[in-house]
Amino acid sequence: MYNKHFGFKEAPFNMTPNSRYFFSSSRHTEALSTLIYAIEERKGFVVITGEIGSGKTTVCRALLNQLNALTQTALVTNTHISGKDLLVTVLEDLEVEFTPGSKARLLSQLNQYLIDQLRNDRNVVLIIDEAQNLSASVLEEVRMLSNLETENEKLVQIIFLGQPELKRKLSSPRLEQLRQRIAVFYHLLPLSYEDTKEYILHRGRVASSSERAFFTDAAIDLVYAFTKGVPRLINQICDSALLSGYIAGVSIINEDLMREVIEESPMMQIARSSKNHIEKLEQDLGEFLAWKREKHVI
Repeated sequence: MYNKHFGFKEAPFNMTPNSRYFFSSSRHTEALSTLIYAIEERKGFVVITGEIGSGKTTVCRALLNQLNALTQTALVTNTHISGKDLLVTVLEDLEVEFTPGSKARLLSQLNQYLIDQLRNDRNVVLIIDEAQNLSASVLEEVRMLSNLETENEKLVQIIFLGQPELKRKLSSPRLEQLRQRIAVFYHLLPLSYEDTKEYILHRGRVASSSERAFFTDAAIDLVYAFTKGVPRLINQICDSALLSGYIAGVSIINEDLMREVIEESPMMQIARSSKNHIEKLEQDLGEFLAWKREKHVI
């Protein structure tokens, strides 16, 4: 609705992960580099965790775009499944012609496929998103996949993407053998203030192919104080602000408009049910502005 008004080719703060908008913050770049390294060096298991909306799926999309043609990938997004269903999903996503049967039969066919790929110098990567939803028994089934290896290297690289609950689940004594096989743990933190500002500018540049700013610095201050640097929340509030800016007929989102948008946001509406939560938000904003003055950012 507001694209023509602001000169966007498309909405810059769309909630759907899009690798074209990948912002190379130090944290997201490190997460992406960690994944690429683990795959190229055939490290086996990698676990990437992060809070809801921290950008794990966007990092995954960026990874898929950077893998070379010799890397075969299977992406599992439905994690409320059984161990056998997981094997079927992996075989189907890898486009393997297989004969249905028992778990042992499916595993044997997957193993043969992996051996064939290794013989052709191809690497196979299994990415499981929202892995915190996997049951302990299915996690154990995944561990069995890591046993598919030669004397020198893993036949399949397995990447878990999940919320912090995943790390807590993996700490269970029952999953000790799986935990010992994990080569890399990485926790994706929210954006810093500086990265939040650049993230907002970056998405505006990609969507408009111009260098103009669509938010004042004071408006961005409010965005950071409200979202704590969580990309998904930044997208939500900035998208709402641009819509309000279009309705108001303004060309740039200032502090007053952004404050109004935040006050009317669903997140704030929920927060109003808790006086303590409102006070905490106001306290956070005050502390953030004090920090900026101390660091001479203002």
